[in-house]
Amino acid sequence: MTVELRSATSIPFATLVELFNRAYAGYVIPFRLDETLLRFMVDTYDLDLDGSRVAFAGDDAVGLGNLGLRGEDAWIGGVGVVAGARRRGIGETLMRALHAEARERGVRNVWLEVIDRNESAYELYVKLGYRVVREVEVWSLAAAADGGAAHEVPAAEARARVRDLRQGREPWQRADATLDNLDDLRGLVTDDGAAVFLVTGAVQLLQIAGGGADELLRTLRGFGNVTVLNLPVDDPAADALRALGATPAVRQREMVLEL
Repeated sequence: MTVELRSATSIPFATLVELFNRAYAGYVIPFRLDETLLRFMVDTYDLDLDGSRVAFAGDDAVGLGNLGLRGEDAWIGGVGVVAGARRRGIGETLMRALHAEARERGVRNVWLEVIDRNESAYELYVKLGYRVVREVEVWSLAAAADGGAAHEVPAAEARARVRDLRQGREPWQRADATLDNLDDLRGLVTDDGAAVFLVTGAVQLLQIAGGGADELLRTLRGFGNVTVLNLPVDDPAADALRALGATPAVRQREMVLEL
């Protein structure tokens, strides 16, 4: 199939949402977007729609690739192809185009995550030169009012403590630059630990570092059901989540391509 690649800005935003949903139909983990959620992703994760690409076969949009940009780092914020056009090399074409765009923008490292059950995508990324950096998991912790000992502080204070205490790089979706794009952040601290979170119906744990993960999590679940996205499997908070009865919903491989 011959395809033409165009900027994602070349189609109306509502059409981009519809294409995203068609491209991810039948995905390993089903999900759907609406305009509000896609706009949130664009704004929060610094997706560059001018640098992102849509694949056309004639007049029909058949695939898309989203590119996030932050200085010398880029992130693949979703690549998908509609069902009738899969297994024809369009995903690889989109990925190579995103890499070319990233190089033109001065990017040195391109990051992505791939669900561990999505072997075909993983094999493509290896072919393109990506390497696995670590494994990460998406966790869910049920609400409970058991009164953890952490206390709330301004988000700026908690963020500063996390920066001092953390041992590794945050994934793109929970990086400092992501938090800079969010309003209504809140903070928790213990004597030797800190957490940053957001309450939007459920509780989104965005960053956690230092000691006292058990107390931080006990306090957090007093605000509601807790989710945490792409927590490294060796993070101490993962052990605390498991001990509190939390469940890992998805495991992913975090990968990087050095341009």
